[in-house]
Amino acid sequence: MATIGGFVAQLLHVALMLAAAPVLVGVVRWLKARLMGRRGPHPLQPWRDIAKLLRKRPVLADTATGVTEWAPVVALAATLLAAALIPSFAQGMTFAAQSDLLVIAGLLALARMALALNGLDAGTAFGGLGAQREMSFAAFAEPTLLVSVLVFAVLAGTTNLDAVAALFREGSLGLRVSLFLAFLALLAVALAENARLPVDNPATHLELTMVHEAMILEASGRHLALWEMQAALKLLLWLGLIAAIFVPFGSAPAGAGPVAWVIGAGAWTLKIGVLALGLAVFESAIAKMRVFRVPEFLGAALLLALLAAALLFVSTGLA
Repeated sequence: MATIGGFVAQLLHVALMLAAAPVLVGVVRWLKARLMGRRGPHPLQPWRDIAKLLRKRPVLADTATGVTEWAPVVALAATLLAAALIPSFAQGMTFAAQSDLLVIAGLLALARMALALNGLDAGTAFGGLGAQREMSFAAFAEPTLLVSVLVFAVLAGTTNLDAVAALFREGSLGLRVSLFLAFLALLAVALAENARLPVDNPATHLELTMVHEAMILEASGRHLALWEMQAALKLLLWLGLIAAIFVPFGSAPAGAGPVAWVIGAGAWTLKIGVLALGLAVFESAIAKMRVFRVPEFLGAALLLALLAAALLFVSTGLA
C-alpha cells in the first residue's frame, strides 16, 4: 500500500507542478502590478497565452535546423523531470530515492544547454548574444549551486533532497551561519537562473539588455508555448527547492492518504505563496543592474557559498 500511495502521490505531484507553474507566474505579475498601483493581468493569463500558442504552428527561420524543433522539448522534459524530484505536498514519493541534488543540478544544466543551442540555431545576432550571456552567467551560477549542495551534504551526510529535508525538519542542526550564507547564495542563483531582477527583466524586450528573451526571440506558436511553460516550471522548481530545504514543514508522508495530502498541499501552497510575494516585493523595489555587473553579483554569491562551506568545515572539525 505504501508503494501504491507513493506512486499516486508522485503522479499528483507532477500534475500539480504542471498546473501551478503558469499560475505562479501570473500571480507574481499580478502582485507586482498591485504593488505599483495598477490593476494587472489576471493570474490565469499565462495559462490562456500558453493554450492559445499551442494551437498555432511555429514559424521557423530559413537557417533553423532540427535543434529549433527539439530544443524546447528537451528543455521542458529536463525541467519537468527535475521538478518531479523536488517534494511538494508529500515526502517519500516514488522518485524519492532518485531525488538527488546533483541530479537536479545536472537536469537544469541540460535545460540550459538546450536553451542556449536554441538561441544559436537561428543564426541571429540577438540569439547568439543571449546564449553567450547565459553561458557566462552559468560559469558562476553552477559552481555556486554545487558548493551549496556540498554544505547540505556535509550536514546531512547525503545529497538526497528528501533526506536533507527530513534532517532539517527535525531541527537537530539548529541555527547555523553556514546555512544562512548558503540560503543567500541559492537565492542569488535562483534569480539568475530564472532571469529575474536584478539579473534580467522578464517584462522587457530591449534587445541590448535581455538575456532569456533573446534566446527565444525567434520562437513562435507551440515552440514558444513550450518555452513559456519551461520558464514557469523552472521558477516553481526553484521556489519549491528553497521551500523544501529551508522550510521543510507541513509535508505529509506519501502513504498517509488523501486527507494528509490535502493538508500538505495547503502548507506547500502557503510556502510558495509567501515566496512569490517576497519575489514580487523584491522586484518592485529594485532596478535591473548592468549586464557587465552580473558576474560580480554571481561572484559574490559564489563567495558566500564558499564562505558557508569554509565555516562549516571549521565548525565541524573537518578542515
